[in-house]
Amino acid sequence: MSREVRWQTLLDLLVQHGRLEVEPAAETLGVSAATIRRDFDELAQQQLLVRTRGGAVLHGVSYELPLRYRTTRRAPEKRRISEAAAALIAPGEVVGLTGGTTTTEVARALAGRADLSAGASGSPALTVVTNALNIAGELVIRPQFKTVLTGGVARPQSYELTGPLAQGVLGQLSVDTAILGVDGFDALDGATTRHEDEAAVNRLLCERSRRVVIAADSSKLGVRAFARIVGTDAVDVLVTDTGLAPAVAEAFEAAGVEVIRA
Repeated sequence: MSREVRWQTLLDLLVQHGRLEVEPAAETLGVSAATIRRDFDELAQQQLLVRTRGGAVLHGVSYELPLRYRTTRRAPEKRRISEAAAALIAPGEVVGLTGGTTTTEVARALAGRADLSAGASGSPALTVVTNALNIAGELVIRPQFKTVLTGGVARPQSYELTGPLAQGVLGQLSVDTAILGVDGFDALDGATTRHEDEAAVNRLLCERSRRVVIAADSSKLGVRAFARIVGTDAVDVLVTDTGLAPAVAEAFEAAGVEVIRA
C-alpha cells in the first residue's frame, strides 16, 4: 500500500469515526504502529488532523477532505459517470464545469474524445468555462479547446475560484451546458454543496446555461448538504451509477429530471 493510499484510508476512517487510535489503525491497514504514528504526525503538519495521545481526531468541527485525497473514492463509478456525461456534449458547445473529482474526470473524458478536434478554420472544438484551477490546468494544454478560467479566490480544498470576481466573469457569459459536481442532490431539496461561496458561483453558472447536468455517484443522491445551489426544477439531466436506488430514481424522474445510469 502506497503512502498516498494509506493516508487517504486514514482520513476516510477519521471522517467515519471522528477518532482513531494508533494500534487499531495499524491493524486495519496491515502496517506497523510506528508507520501510523509517522503518518499521523505528517498529516497533522498539513493540518488535516489533530494528534492526540495515542491517536488522532478530526481537524475542527467541519471537515472536508482536500480534492487530492478524494480522487480515488468510487473511482470506477466516477469514470463511467464522466464518460456518460461527456457523451452528452456536442462539438462546438460552450461547456461549464464546476470543481470536484467527478467533473475533473468529465474534463479528462472530453479531452479523450477523438471527435473533438479543432475545426479547419482553427475554431475550437469546445469552449470550456470553469472556476476550477486543476481542470483549467489539464485542458489549457489541449489546443482543440478554448479554456476560460474565472477569476476569484482559490479554495485549497477544491481548487475552485469563488467570490465576486468569479461571479463577475460568469455574469457576462452564455453557456450551452453546465456540468455540476455536488455534495448532495435530493428530489425535494435540490442540488447542494458544503460551502455557500461555491454554491453562489455554481448557481450563477446554472442561470447562465441552457442545460444543467449533474454528474454524481449514487452515494450523493437523496442527500442534502449545507448550501443550496439550485432547485430540482432547474436540473435537466442526472448522470449517476447503477447503484442508484429505484425509489430515488423515480423521485427525480417525477420531478422532471432525466436520469442516466452509467
